[in-house]
Amino acid sequence: MDFEFSEEEELLRATVKEFCQKYVTPKWQEVDEKKEIPPELIKRIADQGLFGIPVKEEYGGQGGTMTMSAVAMEEIAYADPAMAIPVYTLLSNGWPFMLQLYGTEEAKGEILPLVTRGEAFYGIASTEPQGGSDVAGITTMAVKKDGMWRITGEKAYISGIREVSELPWGGGWFLIARTGPAERGHRALTAFSLLGRRGGKVAEGFEPEVYEEIGRHGISTGGFKLSEAAVEDKYRIGDENRGFYYVMEGFNLARILLSAACIGSARWALDQALEWFRQRKLFGRYISSFQGVGFRFAELYTELESAKYHVYKAAWLADKVYREGHSTYRPSDLNIPAAMAKMKAPEVAVKISEEVLKWYGAYGYTKECPVFRGWLGTFSYLIGAEGTQNIMRYIVARDVIGSEYVRG
Repeated sequence: MDFEFSEEEELLRATVKEFCQKYVTPKWQEVDEKKEIPPELIKRIADQGLFGIPVKEEYGGQGGTMTMSAVAMEEIAYADPAMAIPVYTLLSNGWPFMLQLYGTEEAKGEILPLVTRGEAFYGIASTEPQGGSDVAGITTMAVKKDGMWRITGEKAYISGIREVSELPWGGGWFLIARTGPAERGHRALTAFSLLGRRGGKVAEGFEPEVYEEIGRHGISTGGFKLSEAAVEDKYRIGDENRGFYYVMEGFNLARILLSAACIGSARWALDQALEWFRQRKLFGRYISSFQGVGFRFAELYTELESAKYHVYKAAWLADKVYREGHSTYRPSDLNIPAAMAKMKAPEVAVKISEEVLKWYGAYGYTKECPVFRGWLGTFSYLIGAEGTQNIMRYIVARDVIGSEYVRG
C-alpha cells in the first residue's frame, strides 16, 4: 500500500497553494461578507485550470484524475474555509465530468469548454421542495412532444442560481426528471442538461429564486420553477429512464470532492488553533498545556487524519474506476468509500471549528474571529447538501449488511 501522493499530485498541490495564497486568501472574507465571488476571480480560477480538472483536454479540461481534483479542492478550501469558492470549483469539476461520461457529443462540445473557461456554470438539480434524499420520488415531469422535451416542476436548494444569471454565457444543471409513471419509481427517471440561461438568454419557462442562507455566502443557493421548459433531445444525458443511476454515480464523485473541501477547511481551523496556543496563556501557562485543551486537540487531529484517509481512498478508487478502467472495480464500488468520506469529513470539520471557537473564548463570538465562517460553511454539508448524514449511514449499512436486511 502506497500512502504517498505522486510527484504530479504534489506539484499540483504546491501550484494551487501558491495561486490561492495570492488570489483567494486575501479575498475570502470579503467574498463571504459581500455574498459574491468576483467575476475576475472566477476567471482567474478558470485560467489556472481548476475547473474541469478530470475533464478531457478536447473539452477544455486538464485530463487529470479525481485524486488531483480532491487535492485541489482541499487546498482551495484551506484558502477559503467558508467554502464558497471551493464549492463553486468542486461543482465545476464533478458534474461536468458526469456530462462528459454520458452526455451527447453535441452537448459536451457546447457546454464543457464554457464551464472550464469560467463563462458558464454547471451543477446539480435533483432536490425538490418535498425533499432531497428521496430521488426516486422526484415529481418534476419531462414529456416528449414533437421531438422536444417539455419539463414542468420545481427544484429547491440548488447551487448556482445567481451565477447562471450573471456569468457571461449562463449555464445550468444536471437535472433529473420523471419520464414515466410514478409507480415505476427510480426506473422512470431521465437526466437532462437544463440550461436556465444559454448564450445570455434566459430559457422560456424558467423562473429562478435565490434564498438567503446562514453561511457559505459567496455561492448562491435557490430554486426554480419550470413551466413547459423546452429542452432539445441533444441535452438528454444518457439513456431514457436511466437517470437515477447516472445521478447516483455523480453523487459519489461529488461527495468525494466536497469531503476534500471539508478537510481543507478543518485543517485551516486547526492551524488557527495552533497559532492561538502559541500566544494565549492562562494562569501563567499556555492553554494547550491544560489536558482539556491539549488532549482534545490530539483527538480532533486524529479524527481529521482519519477523514483524510477516507477521502483519498475514495478518490483513489474513483481513479481506478474512471481513469484506469480497472476491470476489478465498478462505479457502485464507490458507494461505501464515498459515503464514509461524506459521513466523516463534514462532521469532523464542524466539530473542529466549534472547538476552536470555544478555545478562543469570548473573542470566538465576534466577527473579528473568522473561524465562524468555516463553521457555518461546513455545517451546510452536515445538514444534508449532497446527501444527509443518515443517508450516508444507510448506504454503508445497506451495502455491507445487505439491502434485504435494512429496508423497512
